[in-house]
Parts: sequence; structure tokens; C-alpha cells
Amino acid sequence: MVGIYQEAFRAIKEPPISKNRKKIRPVPAAAPAGAALAVAAEAVADTAAKDVPEAAEQLSWQAYVWEYGKAILFAVALALIIRSFVVQAFHIPSGSMIPTFLEGDRVLVLKFSYGIRSPFSNRVLIGTGEPSRGDVVIFKFPGDTKVDFVKRVMGLPGEEVELRKGVLFVNGVQIDDPWGQYKGRPGVPSRNFGPARVPEGKYFMMGDNRDFSNDSRAWGFVDRSLLRGKAWRLYWSWNTDSKISFWKRLRGSRLLKHIQ
Repeated sequence: MVGIYQEAFRAIKEPPISKNRKKIRPVPAAAPAGAALAVAAEAVADTAAKDVPEAAEQLSWQAYVWEYGKAILFAVALALIIRSFVVQAFHIPSGSMIPTFLEGDRVLVLKFSYGIRSPFSNRVLIGTGEPSRGDVVIFKFPGDTKVDFVKRVMGLPGEEVELRKGVLFVNGVQIDDPWGQYKGRPGVPSRNFGPARVPEGKYFMMGDNRDFSNDSRAWGFVDRSLLRGKAWRLYWSWNTDSKISFWKRLRGSRLLKHIQ
């Protein structure tokens, strides 16, 4: 009888496994060797973590210098390219172009107006156009190519130019000249010039303030190779008269004025 009860109790405690049920076996606990390996790995990770900030800081400093160096080099290269081929700023030091330019004006000049030139020899690499009568041009002074002049083109290659009492004639025909003014020095010889034929490849230049302009009437024609560009727009105008209040020297109405 006791044996029967023992078998029944064993059956209740350990129910039979069905065909559709898998027997779950307990996962054995980690061996002591595995625990040691885990502790060692954690120690190595901690040591590496302590070294990361120093390495990252060194890499950041190098990257910082490199990035800023690249930015500076790019900016310098871009500025040189723009100055050589696109636009350049010039300062007007005298009143020979009054009223177009006043002393103290600063003007932007389009370098590619008459050709894309070599920045080293000023030789035209790609032709983009020819000067026209009335263009305000920056050029190297024939008497000293280290000095830049600004004048207006009044005579083109092959033309015969003549000035009679301040009236301009080209090929014997009076030319409309809305830019020139004759004030301050009546009767001076500079109001009469020529006739003279402009050689091929050269230009006859005059300042708008005719009685106070040192131009082609005095030192001859300007070779095309000396042209630097066409005056485009004023970007700054500052009155140099020291008698005027500092705060009134800026000529605001002339800023960004288009040159005609």
C-alpha cells in the first residue's frame, strides 16, 4: 500500500513530458574563470577610456589648425584670383576727373572688360571687348608703369582727334562731349590740341576736369597693353578736407554710384 502512495506522489511531483513540450534545462552558472576574464576586460576598458580624452584633444587641435589653414589659403587664393581677373579697387588721389570722380573716391574696376590678362605680364590671354569712346579706364601711366592713372577714352585707334577751344573734333566732325568741363584756367593751351592721328593699338585719353588734367594732350597716347580695366562703381567716398567735421566727411550719396 505504501508503495502505491509513493508512486502516486512521484507522478504528481514530476508530471510526464508530452511529445509537443521540450524539456527546459537550467543554464549552468558562469565558471570562476569566466568571471575573472570579465573583470580583466572591464579593467582594460577603464584604462582605455582614461586615454581617450587626451588622444581626442590632440586630434581636435590638429584638425582645428588644418581646417583653419585650409580656409585661410582658400581665401587668399580666391582674393588673388578675383583681384587679377575679376574686380580690383582703386583710390582716386586727385581732382582731374571732377565731377565724375572726387578726390577721396574709391572705385571698383572690372578687370575683364577688355580681356582676361596674365597677372604677371598683363598680356591679354582671352579677348573680351574693346574700349569705346566715353569709357572711364584705369591704365598704367606710359611714363611710369608703376603708377596707375584714370582717364576717359576720347580717341580710338586710327582716328584723327583735334581740340579747338575746348570743342572735340574726330575725323573733322564735332563730337558730343557731355563729360568735359573747362573751369578755372581760361585761355590755356590745353584747350587746343592737334589735329593728331591716334596710332593703331593706342588711345587718346582725357580727364573730365579738362583744365586740371594731365592727360594725352601732354604725354601722348596710351597703348592697349597698359589698360587695366573699366571703372564700374564707387564703393566708398571720403572727403579729405580737414576743415570739415569728421562725421560729415562721408559722402553717402555717392556710395555704390555707377560710373558713366
